[in-house]
Amino acid sequence: MSRAPRAAKAAEVEEDEDLPVRSNPDLFGHDAAAAVLEKAARSGRLPHAWMAAGPPGIGKATLGYRFARWLMAGMAEKPAAEGATALHLAPDHPTFRRIAAGAHADLRALRPNTGDTGVKKVIRVDDARAAIRFMAMTPAEGGWRFVLVDGAELLQPQAANALLKTLEEPPPRAVLMLTTAAPDRLLPTILSRVRRLDLSPLAEAPMDTLLKRLQPDLNPTERSALARIAQGSPGRALMLAEGEGLAIQAMVDEVLNGLAQGDRRRWHALAEGVAAKRDGSSFATFIALMRQAISTAVRGAARGQTPPPWLALRPLAEWSTLWDSLGRLATETDLLSLDRKQAVLTALGWLSPRR
Repeated sequence: MSRAPRAAKAAEVEEDEDLPVRSNPDLFGHDAAAAVLEKAARSGRLPHAWMAAGPPGIGKATLGYRFARWLMAGMAEKPAAEGATALHLAPDHPTFRRIAAGAHADLRALRPNTGDTGVKKVIRVDDARAAIRFMAMTPAEGGWRFVLVDGAELLQPQAANALLKTLEEPPPRAVLMLTTAAPDRLLPTILSRVRRLDLSPLAEAPMDTLLKRLQPDLNPTERSALARIAQGSPGRALMLAEGEGLAIQAMVDEVLNGLAQGDRRRWHALAEGVAAKRDGSSFATFIALMRQAISTAVRGAARGQTPPPWLALRPLAEWSTLWDSLGRLATETDLLSLDRKQAVLTALGWLSPRR
């Protein structure tokens, strides 16, 4: 297959992946951040650059699209409707519908993509430069131009430098909004030129409300377990629900709780189950949940909380090293297309206490 069709296919997939966020009318747990954006817009002195920071799947891009819809619908010039939540725009509004369809002339979104450069996802410099030219144009619909950079920590260095020039000399009637799960990976000069909004993980009540609505078939016990392992991230909870996250978490618990007994009889069957999906999603989830269990237990022990029994099998420093090694194993397995079953067995071997 030639490289050009591959790049086109990647773009199609990313556009489809972005659809649920573009068309999502709901924002859970981030009313304060939405209110800050609305107040700034209504003041008449709207900062031209913003950054929403927080864990993956927490709602950063959802907030960005919500702000873009509201702003480009001209709502900043109108009084807020009584009882309306911040940045609310009805789903039947023409601006909402066009943005949901990816058809608004004044909105552009940049997302990490693989293009024709391999498996590493980045935001490419050519895309950043095109977005800068887009921002400098007169708004086609007479309002604002809006560029959303979703996953700004994955900007190529040249792309970050290109955006920096726009931050230093912003065009009129244009807003740039970055979202990032790793703000420390952005240039200090970019961080100093954006208004930062930190989004926190959702509390138990809004997570439960969200899961009731989006996963009505889950029982209360399953919802509680999903919210716990998702750690307050709605996007992660939905990904885990759709990708058998609860079943994989049960495998992780089985492995960790069985370490003291050293029972390896089920390891091969478990590894086969984890490696069964050809897209590697189960493997990635298994390693991610294993690392999460380790980091949660280590942090809890450091804070004086009662640790799970398996944590006592080795010093905390060794668990931290294992956490790092599991991350490298997952990355190498993905990049080098290594055998996933063998990678799981390798991970389980590392976890097993030394005799």
